[in-house]
Amino acid sequence: MKTQTFADLDALSRAAADDFISLVVAHPEGTRFHVALSGGSTPKKLFDVLAARGRDAVPWDRVELWWGDERCVPPEHPDSNYGMTKAHLIDPLQLDPARIHRLEGERPPLQAAHEYESALVGALGVPPIFDLMWLGMGPDGHTASLFPGSAGVREKQAFVIANEVDSPLTKGATTRLSVTFPVIDAARHVRFLAGGADKAATLAEVAKGPNERFPSSLVAAADTVWMIDEAAGQKLRQK
Repeated sequence: MKTQTFADLDALSRAAADDFISLVVAHPEGTRFHVALSGGSTPKKLFDVLAARGRDAVPWDRVELWWGDERCVPPEHPDSNYGMTKAHLIDPLQLDPARIHRLEGERPPLQAAHEYESALVGALGVPPIFDLMWLGMGPDGHTASLFPGSAGVREKQAFVIANEVDSPLTKGATTRLSVTFPVIDAARHVRFLAGGADKAATLAEVAKGPNERFPSSLVAAADTVWMIDEAAGQKLRQK
């Protein structure tokens, strides 16, 4: 488990922004850089950092934005991952709508998943290969919308699913749209962004190795780096 530890969420977010910029700049000229975005509070801070640096800090015209998961809600809903990104990154930087490929959470879940998979395959091949995937980890160890005990954790064929989940974190039974491990593991670069003391105990479990109880531990992409703050990593230090 490769980790980079930062003093706090601000430092983590600045480092993640630097990492993103370096990957985009190093990408071959004349090609698109495809990144899968994550929801949650940690990416929100990262998006704020990128927005504050301004449009010229990143060659945004070369960047294609996708999502790793989405709630089954309209884009204007406060729980929408797309909606959060729009408010904190897309609108402040006035990014080109033609470069934005959102999961349509307001549509019937199975249809939305099927159409997003078709779009991914059309753009990125079989399996779809992202240049970068940003992932988070919930206190229960889920990543994207692959929750412990859900069918999506064992999905090996489909690339995008309507995953039925039942968790205190989702406030009961619901359906989430999510990419699957075959997509995550095919990515050229995976960056987990994990901050906060509420992640510490779970992160220590994830560090022990693959365990379906903690889906984040199952990610096997070749270049996977955990970017964490000191609060999230405190039990790793104890270990």
